[in-house]
Amino acid sequence: MRACMLFVTGLLVGVMLTSVAAQSSKSPNKGLVQLNHIGMNVPNLDEAVAFYTKTMGFPEAFRVNDDKGQARLVYVQISKNTFFEIQPQPGRPAAINHVGIHVENMKAATEMFKARGVNIGEIRASDTKAILNNITDPNGIRIELAELPPESMHRQAMNRW
Repeated sequence: MRACMLFVTGLLVGVMLTSVAAQSSKSPNKGLVQLNHIGMNVPNLDEAVAFYTKTMGFPEAFRVNDDKGQARLVYVQISKNTFFEIQPQPGRPAAINHVGIHVENMKAATEMFKARGVNIGEIRASDTKAILNNITDPNGIRIELAELPPESMHRQAMNRW
């Protein structure tokens, strides 16, 4: 768990610095706001949520349950605009599964990346009411783009902060 936290902390710092650089007028990445979340799979959801909320002190921002009422994902809030997305994967080791980047306009971001030949999916709405799309880098790493309208659970948590 310690190695995972060190990796995530380094990743957060690196992506945040990249995000700040992307906002300069010289950047070709228009409309990328910032890193929004790191998604991770964990073998024991309750244990992970307890660690991040009780031990680390990050409040639970929201959760999405499946049809049976079981948590399908839980977001804990690190700062006003930054989260960990925790998903249960019983029987498997903990792993980072994606990086979420907040974009201003999903259609414009998708068109920008398609024009560059990026492997990008189709725009879709999520059950969190965010507008999503996925990029897969050459190593198979998933980058989730997220437009966060006012009704999205992310935006509501950010506004409550």
